[in-house]
Amino acid sequence: MELYLYSFAAMVSIANPLGTLPIYVGLTTDYSKSERSKTAFLTSFNVLTIFIVSFYIGSYLLEFFGISLNSLRIAGGLIIVSSGFALLTGSFNKHKGMDRERVKSDIASRDSISLTPLAIPMLAGPGSISLLIGLHEEYSAWEDHLIILLATLTVCVVIWLMLKSSTFIVKYLGASGINAVSRIIGFIVIAIGIEYISSSVTDILIEISKL
Repeated sequence: MELYLYSFAAMVSIANPLGTLPIYVGLTTDYSKSERSKTAFLTSFNVLTIFIVSFYIGSYLLEFFGISLNSLRIAGGLIIVSSGFALLTGSFNKHKGMDRERVKSDIASRDSISLTPLAIPMLAGPGSISLLIGLHEEYSAWEDHLIILLATLTVCVVIWLMLKSSTFIVKYLGASGINAVSRIIGFIVIAIGIEYISSSVTDILIEISKL
């Protein structure tokens, strides 16, 4: 249960579906209710696919490029911390490269927004992907993998429900409410990133002391 709660809390905080809602509502303004529901489902499905592929393929990429787990955790921790600061300063969309005008001109040439920009980079960014790769390397037992995958599925269900209810949530919370909650989430995300970095640095120092 502890691993499930940690994995779920970390992934949902870093993915930050709440911060994606204003973008989602803005991009689907002209959509019908059924089109909006379809986009919400496809987005959450794409995020789930990206998370699962990253979880299982990431370790092979680390081996191919000769990257250690501690190096990945430090790099991932830095990305997570920078995302947290972006949430605290209210520049999350800019941090994700989500310029509103550029996005609108880009989606005009595509039929769907569920993969990009919603799934990538808004929800399944480098921070959450590096977290999943780190979890795969840190917990090798199949039971642990099953728990992490269950937490991942839960995160994607939460994303789907939030996107599906986006109009109501944005209307109820308003811009100030979303900003306030995002800042709280940003603080949690920074703490997760720092914990990632500090634990990796500690492991490296222990390895050095044994030499």
